[in-house]
Amino acid sequence: MDRSDIKVLICDDSLLARKNLTDKLAQCGVKNVLTVTDGQSAVDTYKAERPHVIFLDVVMPVKDGITALREIKEFDRDVYAIMVSSVGTQMHIREAIKCGAKDFLQKPATLEQVTVIIEHLLSSD
Repeated sequence: MDRSDIKVLICDDSLLARKNLTDKLAQCGVKNVLTVTDGQSAVDTYKAERPHVIFLDVVMPVKDGITALREIKEFDRDVYAIMVSSVGTQMHIREAIKCGAKDFLQKPATLEQVTVIIEHLLSSD
């Protein structure tokens, strides 16, 4: 798989956070990016689109990111999920990893962090 083949789903209720992450992905050569604003939309879009990686905010309306990740894991136990949050408490980090998240990033994500995630995704293929 090439960077241009990667499909990413970003789920965050913050427009600024979605734009920041989309911009970082574009700088990494990833252009196929879907965005949603709540956890339920993340679950629905993941099932419909089957992206290669999903970035999930923890605190969102309708359904939080950890609950959404649990539901997505029931549908696809191999989901490549990254939690992204500005409230990175140890409890959230432990819960996210326990639910199967590959990593936990503090907002705003840096270009270096996003590049490492894309490299890991490509090397795990």
